Amino acid sequence: VQLVETGGGLVQAGGSRRLSCVVSGGTVSGFVMGWFRQAPGKEREFLALISTLGNMIYADSVKGRFTISRDDAKNTVYLQMKMLKLEDTAVYYCAAGSRFTSAATDYKNWGQGTQVTVSS
Repeated sequence: VQLVETGGGLVQAGGSRRLSCVVSGGTVSGFVMGWFRQAPGKEREFLALISTLGNMIYADSVKGRFTISRDDAKNTVYLQMKMLKLEDTAVYYCAAGSRFTSAATDYKNWGQGTQVTVSS
């Protein structure tokens, strides 16, 4: 299974950005798909996940601002981000796993990451 994230870049604080993660070698609806991020000097942080049945959970830090969704026809999972803050600057990763969990160690397949930089 390969995951490729796109959509990162420079965005002003208060702005929006949508990240995409295309899955190949497997069916996106057959995985629990998660989004994580990692800022310099910090641990990888869980953001959101969507289960095979479409159930979603979010970290408190992004609840109400970020939305995870899935397009089965495109084998893609998205992370729509709005009201971005300076502290949202990080490398964003998507991951595929088989357990409904926010623990990064439970996800076996990871993308290469995409940088999101929020400027003032």
